[in-house]
Amino acid sequence: MRSKKFILLIVFLLLLLSQIPFAYRRYKLRRLSAEVRQLNLERHPTDGFTEYKGVVHVHSFLGGHSTGTFAEIIAAAQANQLQFVIMTEHTEKEFDTAAMTLKGMHGGVLFINGNEVSAANGDRTLALPDDVSIVAYPEQFQNWNTPGLDGVEVYNVFTNARRISPVIAFFDVLWSRRSYPDLIFALYLARPNEALQKWDQAMTRTRLTGVAGNDAHANIGVSLKDSSGKTLLGIQLDPYEISFRLVRLHVLLEQNKTLDETSLVEAVRVGHCFIGFDFLGDTSGFSFEAENGKIQGDEVQLNGETRLRVRSPVSGRIVIFKDGVVFSDDSGINSKDVVITERGVYRAEIYLPQLGSLVAQQPWIISNPIYVR
Repeated sequence: MRSKKFILLIVFLLLLLSQIPFAYRRYKLRRLSAEVRQLNLERHPTDGFTEYKGVVHVHSFLGGHSTGTFAEIIAAAQANQLQFVIMTEHTEKEFDTAAMTLKGMHGGVLFINGNEVSAANGDRTLALPDDVSIVAYPEQFQNWNTPGLDGVEVYNVFTNARRISPVIAFFDVLWSRRSYPDLIFALYLARPNEALQKWDQAMTRTRLTGVAGNDAHANIGVSLKDSSGKTLLGIQLDPYEISFRLVRLHVLLEQNKTLDETSLVEAVRVGHCFIGFDFLGDTSGFSFEAENGKIQGDEVQLNGETRLRVRSPVSGRIVIFKDGVVFSDDSGINSKDVVITERGVYRAEIYLPQLGSLVAQQPWIISNPIYVR
């Protein structure tokens, strides 16, 4: 009897010791939360184009893979103060899911209807109105010579999440989800090196807009339902409201343009937008432009006075890439001007080392490029 109690005590102590790392991870999230609040107080946005924030790659109950309702998606967009949501429903043989999904204004939010399309070889694209086609899951994409490609999903929340150990995630959720439902994602955030490399390589041949995909399904969790389908008990690990906080696409429109389907889709097509990991702090107000009024997504001609300018809403580390290779790398600044002497594809990334080691090496902002011809 005494030996059984001793064994139980040892097991209990081992279980207790196993939770120390997760308690420490929760402590790091608490510190990160305070740093993010301070960061948002220090923001100094730049003036210029009118900026709209939204999310790309969202699924509902249409096309399977999700039970999410339109009402849940609209409420999540409103809770996050989004101006637009780009729906990308899975296709069905018997009906047109793009035609049936959310479209137009709902609850003050602009919805764009689209599909996630699979080719015979397994390549997947996000098909938007006006024949805009965006490479999805570029790590697995094979035929980069497919005609009509307009962009690349250089970051995808689901792709990032696949590297997470379910066991570790389970205990992180137990310890931290209630207090830090979105910041818990910082424990797993990773720069999409392979996708960025493929994007950089492709842009040496053609223009391609970089976007981020939330890949929101609201389909991960455990629940107990009654015979009518009503949930009696459960936990949802990826509700739309949290997914929409993680990463967003910030679209830039000229001040004389209004936000509608035509202007939004065109801005995405030409690359007048940037990726912001807004759960680490509001990225609104970032700018990447040339001296002649051209902005990210545009082409400029090389001459003796060609300059590019990066402006960040807060001080941080600004990295400028040329054809995928680091061109300049400076820390502790909120602006960077560079003189360009060579043709190439230039883009910027911003990092926030002041947020601590948990996310210091992960990008806060990924710009679209300026093409110097």
